Amino acid sequence: IITIMVLELKVPHSVEWSALADLGPVLISYVISFVYVGIYWNNHHHLLHAADKVNGAVLWANLHLLFWLSLIPLVTGWMGENHFAAIPVALYGVVLFMAGLAYYLLARALVSLHGAESAIAMALGHDHKGMLSIAIYFAAIPTACFWPLIACGLYVVVAAIWLVPDRRIERHLSG
Repeated sequence: IITIMVLELKVPHSVEWSALADLGPVLISYVISFVYVGIYWNNHHHLLHAADKVNGAVLWANLHLLFWLSLIPLVTGWMGENHFAAIPVALYGVVLFMAGLAYYLLARALVSLHGAESAIAMALGHDHKGMLSIAIYFAAIPTACFWPLIACGLYVVVAAIWLVPDRRIERHLSG
Protein backbone atom coordinates (compact mmCIF):
# COMPACT_ATOMS: atom_id res chain seq x y z
CA ILE A 1 0.00 0.00 0.00
CA ILE A 2 2.85 2.37 0.82
CA THR A 3 4.52 1.51 -2.47
CA ILE A 4 1.35 2.29 -4.38
CA MET A 5 1.02 5.62 -2.59
CA VAL A 6 4.59 6.70 -3.27
CA LEU A 7 4.30 5.74 -6.94
CA GLU A 8 1.38 8.14 -7.18
CA LEU A 9 3.63 11.06 -6.20
CA LYS A 10 4.62 12.96 -9.31
CA VAL A 11 8.20 14.17 -9.67
CA PRO A 12 8.38 17.95 -10.20
CA HIS A 13 9.55 19.03 -13.65
CA SER A 14 11.34 22.02 -12.22
CA VAL A 15 14.38 22.37 -9.95
CA GLU A 16 12.91 25.35 -8.11
CA TRP A 17 11.74 25.10 -4.50
CA SER A 18 8.35 26.37 -5.63
CA ALA A 19 7.85 23.11 -7.52
CA LEU A 20 7.84 21.28 -4.18
CA ALA A 21 5.49 23.85 -2.68
CA ASP A 22 3.00 23.04 -5.44
CA LEU A 23 3.09 19.41 -4.24
CA GLY A 24 2.39 20.47 -0.64
CA PRO A 25 -1.16 19.07 -0.26
CA VAL A 26 -0.19 15.82 -2.00
CA LEU A 27 2.88 15.39 0.22
CA ILE A 28 0.93 16.19 3.38
CA SER A 29 -1.80 13.67 2.53
CA TYR A 30 0.91 11.10 1.70
CA VAL A 31 2.64 11.61 5.06
CA ILE A 32 -0.64 11.26 6.98
CA SER A 33 -1.50 8.08 5.10
CA PHE A 34 2.03 6.70 5.44
CA VAL A 35 1.72 7.09 9.19
CA TYR A 36 -1.69 5.41 9.17
CA VAL A 37 -0.52 2.43 7.12
CA GLY A 38 2.50 2.11 9.42
CA ILE A 39 0.24 2.17 12.48
CA TYR A 40 -1.99 -0.54 11.06
CA TRP A 41 1.04 -2.58 10.00
CA ASN A 42 2.60 -2.44 13.49
CA ASN A 43 -0.60 -3.14 15.40
CA HIS A 44 -1.68 -5.87 12.98
CA HIS A 45 1.69 -7.55 13.53
CA HIS A 46 1.26 -7.39 17.31
CA LEU A 47 -2.29 -8.66 17.11
CA LEU A 48 -1.52 -11.67 14.93
CA HIS A 49 1.65 -12.43 16.87
CA ALA A 50 -0.55 -12.86 19.93
CA ALA A 51 -2.80 -15.35 18.12
CA ASP A 52 -2.19 -19.06 18.58
CA LYS A 53 -4.64 -20.04 15.86
CA VAL A 54 -6.89 -18.68 13.13
CA ASN A 55 -10.13 -19.84 11.56
CA GLY A 56 -12.31 -18.84 8.63
CA ALA A 57 -13.90 -15.94 10.54
CA VAL A 58 -10.47 -14.51 11.39
CA LEU A 59 -9.28 -14.90 7.80
CA TRP A 60 -12.35 -13.12 6.43
CA ALA A 61 -12.09 -10.39 9.06
CA ASN A 62 -8.44 -9.93 8.08
CA LEU A 63 -9.37 -9.70 4.40
CA HIS A 64 -12.06 -7.15 5.29
CA LEU A 65 -9.39 -5.02 6.97
CA LEU A 66 -7.04 -5.37 4.01
CA PHE A 67 -9.81 -4.26 1.64
CA TRP A 68 -10.30 -0.97 3.45
CA LEU A 69 -6.56 -0.41 3.81
CA SER A 70 -6.15 -1.00 0.06
CA LEU A 71 -8.41 2.02 -0.58
CA ILE A 72 -6.11 4.37 1.33
CA PRO A 73 -3.96 5.17 -1.76
CA LEU A 74 -7.06 6.15 -3.75
CA VAL A 75 -8.52 8.49 -1.14
CA THR A 76 -5.08 9.84 -0.24
CA GLY A 77 -4.41 10.85 -3.83
CA TRP A 78 -7.88 12.31 -4.31
CA MET A 79 -7.64 14.33 -1.10
CA GLY A 80 -4.16 15.67 -1.87
CA GLU A 81 -4.85 16.46 -5.53
CA ASN A 82 -7.93 18.43 -4.54
CA HIS A 83 -6.24 20.39 -1.75
CA PHE A 84 -8.29 18.85 1.07
CA ALA A 85 -11.70 19.61 -0.45
CA ALA A 86 -14.75 18.55 1.55
CA ILE A 87 -15.87 15.43 -0.31
CA PRO A 88 -12.42 13.81 -0.66
CA VAL A 89 -11.68 14.52 3.02
CA ALA A 90 -15.04 13.02 4.02
CA LEU A 91 -14.41 9.91 1.90
CA TYR A 92 -10.93 9.62 3.44
CA GLY A 93 -12.72 9.57 6.80
CA VAL A 94 -15.13 6.89 5.60
CA VAL A 95 -12.19 4.68 4.61
CA LEU A 96 -10.43 5.32 7.96
CA PHE A 97 -13.68 4.63 9.83
CA MET A 98 -14.21 1.37 7.96
CA ALA A 99 -10.57 0.32 8.47
CA GLY A 100 -10.88 1.06 12.19
CA LEU A 101 -14.11 -0.91 12.38
CA ALA A 102 -12.55 -3.77 10.41
CA TYR A 103 -9.55 -3.87 12.77
CA TYR A 104 -11.92 -3.95 15.73
CA LEU A 105 -13.86 -6.83 14.15
CA LEU A 106 -10.61 -8.71 13.47
CA ALA A 107 -9.61 -8.31 17.11
CA ARG A 108 -13.05 -9.49 18.27
CA ALA A 109 -12.86 -12.51 15.92
CA LEU A 110 -9.53 -13.46 17.47
CA VAL A 111 -10.91 -13.04 20.99
CA SER A 112 -13.93 -15.14 20.08
CA LEU A 113 -11.71 -17.90 18.71
CA HIS A 114 -9.25 -17.88 21.64
CA GLY A 115 -11.81 -17.38 24.40
CA ALA A 116 -12.63 -14.66 26.92
CA GLU A 117 -9.90 -15.83 29.30
CA SER A 118 -7.16 -16.03 26.67
CA ALA A 119 -4.03 -13.90 26.67
CA ILE A 120 -5.22 -12.03 23.59
CA ALA A 121 -8.59 -11.26 25.23
CA MET A 122 -6.90 -10.04 28.39
CA ALA A 123 -4.45 -7.93 26.40
CA LEU A 124 -7.14 -6.25 24.30
CA GLY A 125 -9.57 -5.73 27.15
CA HIS A 126 -12.49 -3.52 26.22
CA ASP A 127 -10.37 -1.65 23.63
CA HIS A 128 -11.41 1.84 24.68
CA LYS A 129 -8.68 3.31 22.46
CA GLY A 130 -10.07 1.51 19.42
CA MET A 131 -13.64 2.56 20.15
CA LEU A 132 -12.56 6.17 20.73
CA SER A 133 -10.77 6.14 17.38
CA ILE A 134 -13.85 4.86 15.57
CA ALA A 135 -15.98 7.53 17.28
CA ILE A 136 -13.57 10.30 16.24
CA TYR A 137 -13.60 9.06 12.63
CA PHE A 138 -17.39 8.96 12.73
CA ALA A 139 -17.51 12.56 13.98
CA ALA A 140 -14.93 13.72 11.44
CA ILE A 141 -16.91 12.53 8.41
CA PRO A 142 -19.77 15.08 8.67
CA THR A 143 -17.30 17.66 9.99
CA ALA A 144 -15.39 17.32 6.70
CA CYS A 145 -18.43 18.55 4.79
CA PHE A 146 -18.20 21.96 6.46
CA TRP A 147 -14.68 22.19 7.89
CA PRO A 148 -12.39 19.77 6.02
CA LEU A 149 -9.22 20.97 7.72
CA ILE A 150 -10.74 20.37 11.15
CA ALA A 151 -11.65 16.85 10.02
CA CYS A 152 -8.03 16.36 8.90
CA GLY A 153 -6.96 17.55 12.33
CA LEU A 154 -9.19 14.88 13.88
CA TYR A 155 -7.57 12.24 11.65
CA VAL A 156 -4.17 13.42 12.87
CA VAL A 157 -5.38 13.20 16.50
CA VAL A 158 -6.31 9.54 15.99
CA ALA A 159 -2.95 8.85 14.37
CA ALA A 160 -1.21 10.51 17.33
CA ILE A 161 -3.18 8.30 19.74
CA TRP A 162 -1.86 5.20 17.94
CA LEU A 163 1.62 6.40 16.99
CA VAL A 164 3.24 4.14 19.55
CA PRO A 165 2.27 0.52 18.74
CA ASP A 166 -0.34 -0.90 21.06
CA ARG A 167 1.67 -2.03 24.09
CA ARG A 168 -1.16 -3.91 25.77
CA ILE A 169 -0.35 -7.04 23.79
CA GLU A 170 3.42 -6.76 24.42
CA ARG A 171 2.88 -6.31 28.16
CA HIS A 172 0.44 -9.13 28.48
CA LEU A 173 2.41 -11.65 26.43
CA SER A 174 5.70 -10.88 28.16
CA GLY A 175 4.15 -11.60 31.52
